[in-house]
Amino acid sequence: MVFPIRVNDVMSTPVYTTTPQTTAAEAATECFENDIGSLVVLDGDEIVGIVTGMDLLELLGSADEPGRRPLRKIMSAPVVTTTPETNLADAAVRMAENDVARLAVVDEGSLVGMISTDDITRHVPQVLHRVEIGDESATEQPEYRYNVRHETAYEKSDWEFECQTIAEEKTSVGDRVEFSKVISEQDVRSFAAASGDTNRLHLDEEYAGQTRFGHRIAHGTLVSGFISAALARLPGLTIYLSQDLSFQAPAGIGQRVTAVCEIVGSFGRNKYELTTDVVGEDGEQLIEGEATVLIDELPDTASIEIEAVA
Repeated sequence: MVFPIRVNDVMSTPVYTTTPQTTAAEAATECFENDIGSLVVLDGDEIVGIVTGMDLLELLGSADEPGRRPLRKIMSAPVVTTTPETNLADAAVRMAENDVARLAVVDEGSLVGMISTDDITRHVPQVLHRVEIGDESATEQPEYRYNVRHETAYEKSDWEFECQTIAEEKTSVGDRVEFSKVISEQDVRSFAAASGDTNRLHLDEEYAGQTRFGHRIAHGTLVSGFISAALARLPGLTIYLSQDLSFQAPAGIGQRVTAVCEIVGSFGRNKYELTTDVVGEDGEQLIEGEATVLIDELPDTASIEIEAVA
């Protein structure tokens, strides 16, 4: 069973607040006594600023009698906010766009929590990293398309895949592979039997209709397995070292889903970092992830056919 992680799942609450008239010394004492890293500054019910432990430390080296300085003179404003129902990935993007490490969580005008980059890192560390990676592409470099993969033991007619590589001779940053198939009834029931996950959400329509999803959905780990299928079609023998995943939306039975993996970094010695996503038929993101893999040379018995594309 999967459902996307949202801000209200990981935010800190209650929120410690103070006033613009509070002195830096009083704010530092409150942070220390409560073991917290920030205070939200309220003027009545209005959020007017935020002060962090780093703000207080910087004040020590830049002001005379820093302890007496009121927070209205050192607080950061305006405060960037979000809502409890915001997806964690969207919250991370909002932090990056505003160059802040914390968001105040507001629900119907009331302050209900705080979320920081540390909160996100503890739960889905790949989310922040994906924001840092950006959208760099290799579209201006030569590309080759691998049409036939002999690393796999067999293929089926309803499976679709494509692997585009920058260089013909080696794996490179920018190489990209996709694998697509329809999740069938047999897939779900076979996976339930093989894994032991016989949750009725996946197998019983009447039961699933009474859940938050309203219908049966495929196992999250079954859907994430499409990533492994895509990686198997990269040039070379791909060996998993690690995988981080964030489930964004469920996949329905009978839905065609596509795993999209792209090499975004090299650690040397044939180790690579990849983005690993799964999307639905309408382009909706079902899974966001990152993986680290080792890519060995193929055994002598393997061969591939390559068609160059302009």
